[in-house]
Amino acid sequence: MPESLVSLLNNLGLMATGLVLGASWVAAIVSPNCSFDKLTGARADNHVRELIHRTSPQAGFMMVVAGGLLIGGSSLIAGIVALVSAFGFYATRMMLAPKEGKNAPGVRTKRKEQRGASVSLFLMFTVAALAAGVLGLIGL
Repeated sequence: MPESLVSLLNNLGLMATGLVLGASWVAAIVSPNCSFDKLTGARADNHVRELIHRTSPQAGFMMVVAGGLLIGGSSLIAGIVALVSAFGFYATRMMLAPKEGKNAPGVRTKRKEQRGASVSLFLMFTVAALAAGVLGLIGL
């Protein structure tokens, strides 16, 4: 491929990765801090859970796009890390899927633990997206 096309694809992949990093920072850090400052505990917990449930598919999609662009831009390792990060964002959404049916007698759903685990996963794969961006910047 022409060198200018490879450079363009790599730069577009880096831009998509940066977009996901900014969005995930707002979804996982900034907005929950504001929610817990202004809302009651239960409402803030529901808001954070819903926010991550709704933003993780878009972040996953953009990381798939970024992964494809990075692979097309000859940054193979960065593209693979971006695709792993995309899977992680989708896994976060699956973790927060609404429950169906009733619980068995005596079983309780612990929503606070679910929120904590999903925010941790979301942040972990945000770090993976950051690693993909750094690897793409280096050209690996």
